[in-house]
Amino acid sequence: MLATARRPAWTDDRAALRAACDPGVGLCTVVGIEGSFSRRIGAQLAVGPRGEITGSLADGCLERQLASEIALARGPVVKRFGAGSELIDFRLPCGSGLDVLIDPAPDRAAAGRAVECLEARAEAVLPLPSEQLPQRRYIPPLRLLLFGEGPELEALAVLASAAGVEVAAHGKDALSLGRQPAGFTADPWTAVVLLFHDHEWEQAILEWALETPAFHIGAQGGLEARRSRMERLAARGATPDQLARIRSPVGVIARSREPGVLALSVLAQIVGEYEALHPHG
Repeated sequence: MLATARRPAWTDDRAALRAACDPGVGLCTVVGIEGSFSRRIGAQLAVGPRGEITGSLADGCLERQLASEIALARGPVVKRFGAGSELIDFRLPCGSGLDVLIDPAPDRAAAGRAVECLEARAEAVLPLPSEQLPQRRYIPPLRLLLFGEGPELEALAVLASAAGVEVAAHGKDALSLGRQPAGFTADPWTAVVLLFHDHEWEQAILEWALETPAFHIGAQGGLEARRSRMERLAARGATPDQLARIRSPVGVIARSREPGVLALSVLAQIVGEYEALHPHG
């Protein structure tokens, strides 16, 4: 085994959800957007009893305003900020209008259940007291499961880990040639990537990966390697729909020639596909 990165701490809306499980922590959720804004519907941040903020709405002034609103709120309320707001002395730089659910005492039991689902890498739902957005849905964090050899494998593992992505990277010593991987799992929020120069190692791994619900399966290789790969898999019974799941060549940059460039290219492709899975668009 090359390396297995530790599961990163949540730093996004899931972090706000986890913080909201604690007594005295309020939760703010964007339930409506008029115009453009740098966060999506459902974006959240939590505000602690001393004003400490978990999560981000990308606007420090808005976050400080919400911290003040949480301190004053006596129950859940939806407030408009920016365009169309009664707060005439508060504007958003983008000129948009946001409807934010301010809840000083969110359903902590429901938040706890949602966190448990996410920890088990299952989808989760948090009911919200808002007609605009009755529930906030969550998916587990992106996970990368890498198999391969050489500098390409190391470069992608290091880059993804630095980006806060959970990564498990495995070299040939964790595998048996011709045998499907044992002890590995890939769920619908896992990307499986093969980075071999010795392509005979791919067959059994790809057969295994195609039986999983992984949202992305990628394998590096030139034109001849890709053609031979598909022929071998088809001869072993892989269907056209299964073969269509394999991304090859991998990445968004055609013919990447350097390990670092390949890593950036592959990670950009995977993150883009993962973002498209977000339940709130």
